[in-house]
Order: sequence, then C-alpha cells, then structure tokens
Amino acid sequence: MGCFFDNGQILIINEDVFTTKKIAPESIDLVITSPPYNVDIKYSSHDDQLTYNHYLTFSRRWMKRCYNWLKDDGRFCLNIPLDTNKGGQQSIGADLTTIAKKVGFAYHSTIVWNEGNISRRTAWGSWASASAPYVIAPVELIVVLYKNSWKKTSGSKESDISKKEFMQWTNGLWTFNGESKKKIGHPAPFPLELPLRCMKLFSFVGDTVLDPFMGSGSTLVAVSQGNRKGIGIEIDPSYCELAVTRIKKEGQQD
Repeated sequence: MGCFFDNGQILIINEDVFTTKKIAPESIDLVITSPPYNVDIKYSSHDDQLTYNHYLTFSRRWMKRCYNWLKDDGRFCLNIPLDTNKGGQQSIGADLTTIAKKVGFAYHSTIVWNEGNISRRTAWGSWASASAPYVIAPVELIVVLYKNSWKKTSGSKESDISKKEFMQWTNGLWTFNGESKKKIGHPAPFPLELPLRCMKLFSFVGDTVLDPFMGSGSTLVAVSQGNRKGIGIEIDPSYCELAVTRIKKEGQQD
C-alpha cells in the first residue's frame, strides 16, 4: 500500500480514499471520477451492494475529502447514473447532486452523456402492459460542480481546447460509446473521451487532476496525453497495475 507509481507527472496511490494522507489540502484543480454505482458490479475489492442509505453515506464521506483537496476555484466532474432499477427505483443522479451541495459544493450544470446502449437492455418489467413497465434511459450524467469560485484564476491560464471542441462540448448533450469491459479488463471502465473532454474544458495546461476511484486509469491516461499532472487513488492493486500498463501503452509514458 502507498505510492504504487510515480513518474513526476502521474502519481498512483494504492490506498483507501478515506485514509490516505498523500494529498495535500487545497492542492487539486479538477476532480474527474466515476464512483462505484452500488448496482452489484463485481469489483475485486469493493462491496457494490450496500443499502441505498449506506451508499449515500459512503458518497457523502468521499465527496467531503475531495472538497477539502480542491483549490478554492477547483472543479468537480461527477459521472453517475441518472437512476437505477436495481433494488428498487432510485434517483441516484438527483440524490448524489443534493449530497454534493450539502457537502459544500456549488452546482454549475449537468452534462447528459448519451452512451447509446439501449440495445443491450434485458429488463422490461411488464411486457407490453401498463401493469408495471420499466422505463430505462440509455444515458448517464456528468454533474459539474465547483468549490467556491466558478471563475478559474489559478494555474497557467493556458487552454488547449480548440474552437470546434469548445463549441461542441459546451452543448450539454454528449454522444459517444461506452467502454468495453472485456477490452479494458475492468468491470466498469469509462471511455477515455469522457475525462479528455472534462479535462480540456474545465482545466488549464499544467493543472493537477485527481480521480479518487481510479479503476482502470482512464482519467490518468487522459492526463498523460494532455499535459496535465494526475493523481489516482485505487484500493485494488490489480487495478493499479492495469492503470500503469494503460498509461505506458496509451499515454506513451516511461
């Protein structure tokens, strides 16, 4: 446990998000993360079957840590489901947004990510009947929050986003495919496109980006391609190893 990988640009911390002491307060410019969804995904080290109330408590605890790590003008991009039908219908998106605001974050906007996976659905509820149908939207949310000031005054003030990208990505409906579990070797990877867009849209060149649930390392791969500094926290050493492999292969890092 501890520093798993450090090349001066990318730092991977193999520790629990709640106990690590390796991140200084008010040192992070941008948090990009997709936390455990509590929908019974088979992770190696995380129990993804908490009761919903316990899951909300878990969420409040880790968000509070991120709040303390962020700079005064730091941003927070939270990738979460809109809702879930597992274990009863729950408005995860709305509930976690409310918790983030109670922790202290200010709300800026929500990006709807259309990942177009409706063809893979298997649950319909009552088939062709008004008895008890399931309505399932093939979208996820990227909730954009900030700490105290939305206007970013710290950092290099150098942006690397093109005019075309800026025009497209400030439209709050993003359409691109999800990532293959089999290809990446992780039960819930998010595609590189997601952290790349968030990083270029909401941070300056040279900023420090944190993913407190690093998983397969998509956020850090984006960082390694994008002239930022990155920190990933991951409790499972096998996922840390996977992330290092991806960073070296996809990010062209030594």
